[in-house]
Order: sequence, then C-alpha cells, then structure tokens
Amino acid sequence: MIETGEGIDWAVGEALAFATLLVEGNHVRLSGQDVERGTFSHRHSVIHDQETGEQYCPLDHVTMNQNEEMFTVSNSSLSEFGVLGFELGYSMESPNSLVIWEAQFGDFANGAQVIFDQFLSSGESKWLRQTGLVVLLPHGYDGQGPEHSSARLERFLQMSDDNPFVIPEMEPTLRKQIQECNWQVVNVTTPANYFHVLRRQIHRDFRKPLVVMAPKNLLRHKDCKSNLSEFDDVQGHPGFDKQGTRFKRLIKDQNDHSDLEEGIRRLVLCSGKVYYELDEERRKVEAKDVAICRVEQLCPFPYDLIQRELKRYPSAEVVWCQEEPMNMGAYSYIAPRLSNAMKALGRGTMDDVKYVGRGPSAATATGFYQMHVKEQADLLQKAMQPEPIPIPI
Repeated sequence: MIETGEGIDWAVGEALAFATLLVEGNHVRLSGQDVERGTFSHRHSVIHDQETGEQYCPLDHVTMNQNEEMFTVSNSSLSEFGVLGFELGYSMESPNSLVIWEAQFGDFANGAQVIFDQFLSSGESKWLRQTGLVVLLPHGYDGQGPEHSSARLERFLQMSDDNPFVIPEMEPTLRKQIQECNWQVVNVTTPANYFHVLRRQIHRDFRKPLVVMAPKNLLRHKDCKSNLSEFDDVQGHPGFDKQGTRFKRLIKDQNDHSDLEEGIRRLVLCSGKVYYELDEERRKVEAKDVAICRVEQLCPFPYDLIQRELKRYPSAEVVWCQEEPMNMGAYSYIAPRLSNAMKALGRGTMDDVKYVGRGPSAATATGFYQMHVKEQADLLQKAMQPEPIPIPI
C-alpha cells in the first residue's frame, strides 16, 4: 500500500495516525477489550511469537531509540465502566496525549453509560474540565443481531447541547461552533478521514471528547480505501485551514458534480457504511439523477457544507437515509437541523425532509439474518426509487 500509494485500508490509516503523532513526540494510549489485535483482527498492534510467547509491538520502533512508553496498547478486562472511567481520568491528567478507549462492539458502551452521562458529556459544563478522550464504538448493520449492530448513536446525539433551531457562527478560522458544543460525534467512511480526525484531537489548542462510530465490515471493504496523497497533513494545523489535506466534515458526491446541478432529482444524505451500499445500488439501477453525500461529522452539524450541497442541487428533493430504525440512529437529530438549513435557503420546512430507513422498533435490529437482508434491500431501493417518498407519520 505504501509503495504504490494506493489502497490504504482502515488499519493502515489508523497506524499512520498513531505513528505520525509518535514521531512528533506525542504519547498515544489505546485500551479496551481485545484492542491489541482488534476485535475484528485488523489492528495487530502486538504480534506474538507462537513458540516462545514473546511479544513485539511495531509502533514501539517508529523512531530510533524510541521510549517504549510513548505508545501504550493494553487489552482490558470486561468492565466498560471501570476502564472508560480510568481512561477519562488519564486523558484529563495528560491532555497532550491521544487517549483512546475502544469497545469490543459499540453496543457494549451501555455498560459505561454512567461515565458518558455524568462525566464525558457534561464535565466541561459542570466543572470546566476539558478532555480530548476518543471513544471508538463499532457500529453498523451487518445482520449480526440486536446485540452486535448498534452503538446507540441516537443517545450520544441526544446528549449534544447544540441548539437545533439556531445556525451558529460557521466561520472556519474561528472554530467557534465546535468550542461551544460539548463534544463531537462522527461516523467517518474513509481511512484518510479517520487519520485526520484522530490527529485533529491533538493538534487543536483546546480539547473536546470525540465519539467515533467505528466500522466493522468497512475494515476490509473493497471500496473503503484512500490514496496516500490524502494523508498529506500540514503539521500543527488545526484541521480547518486551506493547506494540505484535512478532516472532511462532509464528503460530496463522488461523481464530482459542478457547482450547479439542476438535473439531479434527489439528494440523499447519509452517514457511515450505508453509503457504500447506496452507491452500489445507484450503479446497479443506473440512477444518474441521484446524488449521495456523506455527513462524516454529525455533531456539531456542518450547516455550511450542507447548505453548499443544497445550493448545488436546487431541484432535488432532500432525503435522509439510515439503516437504523426511525426512533434510533441520527434521524431525530438530523431532521430539525437539516430543515433549519433548508429554511434559511428557502428550500422548505421539516415536511420537506424525507426519511428512508427502518421503521420504529423497540429492538435495535432483527435477530434473523434473512429479515436483515430484506430490510436492507428495501431501504436501498426506496432511496433510489423515482416516486416521491411519503412523509413519515
């Protein structure tokens, strides 16, 4: 991958983020259940000799005579509450370190809900204590059942304190929006964007918690790749300047449309791995009049970039597509903010935000794989279909 400069996958993108931070003299710390190899066997931060049991950590040897304490990776016990609480404290005592806790599956974060509710989401508001703690929560509907599908994205968005009815100051050089919000929630879809969002945590001159809806099947997805040129970072930049590459809060349609595309009849906004399924369905049915944009940063909501895309497609009906049930996922968070952005441009109201996804449900996902496949196929077809989508009741 490095020699050709092409096809960088998720694991290599993450390793590059860690390695570049280490080279710059930063401490990187990663803990959680099975993080040394990764729950899905993608990370391999620690390699074991099968005969002697000797352990070797490649990231301990990025620079000559590197202090082995610069990079710490440790499998933890099955106590999400205890481990996340420890890492939260560590991140506040060591604010210049990249401190990460990864759940084995995002669903397991509910075992640490007290930490999220009482400390991580509200600590700055209650005690003026900032933290840059990163939480990785594997999330995505792959037919693995209700206990291994959802990281409960809706809970983290509900705890976000940005006003859905007020468009804040969006001047990127001020970085005012993110500093006035209690944390960040992202669902990124490319290794390069993951690389940049991790590095952004350290290179800012302030600290905010980062909740990442981490991928599962995208770890080895044939299209979830980045070119090495997309990792060309400018050392020390805050993630918003015009130089080099940076974290993309929204990724526009891959067909590289012009600034004005009046022939597009539907603009589908989505987040996470469902994008790749939507794009495949679009190619299959040859829906060339459908544009698909990825909202990589859900909170704080990227009003400026959303409005840029709304202006690009003035004739398109606006659809939010998700694979989670309607009462879960990002829909209830996105809808009022999206309609607010549309209203400011004279593009309609809440009634003009169409929904595509699973219906309301008590369980996060079906336990039957065949039902999962049918539900997934149905929502992909509805996202592309030419007839108008009824407003959810």
